[in-house]
Amino acid sequence: MNRNLLVKSISVTAGLMCLIAGPALAVVNEAPHGAALPSIQAPIAATVPAPSETRAKTAAITDDFAGLTYTDEQKALIAKIHQDSDSKKAKVASAQTLNGDQKDAMILGYTRMEYGEIFKVLTPDQQKQVRKRMQSRKLADQEAQRKANPHK
Repeated sequence: MNRNLLVKSISVTAGLMCLIAGPALAVVNEAPHGAALPSIQAPIAATVPAPSETRAKTAAITDDFAGLTYTDEQKALIAKIHQDSDSKKAKVASAQTLNGDQKDAMILGYTRMEYGEIFKVLTPDQQKQVRKRMQSRKLADQEAQRKANPHK
């Protein structure tokens, strides 16, 4: 129950930050006096170190899609989704108006949106596989939490 509340809180916070920071991020993308914008080539993980909890959540989500066989059309759509998400994450990573926690929350939010879009690209059978993996991971997390906190 507490985990669901935490997930909802993070999602709402990330959404609000996107709304609030959107205009500020647009200003970051403008180059002064017609100068060229520097391209961001470094991976986001190297630019903004995420806390271990954020990394663990992202890795768990990524593992849910591991081992699936994609069609060429799915590969192209997923590549476009990754590219769009990476550009959004890069803007957040380079934003001067956000602190580290805000950047982490927004990057996690963009990651969740990215995987939601990828999920929509999957076939119904692939979606079933991913749902089973997610359910297994959730049950394992709950069991680990019960072992860590036996009195709750």
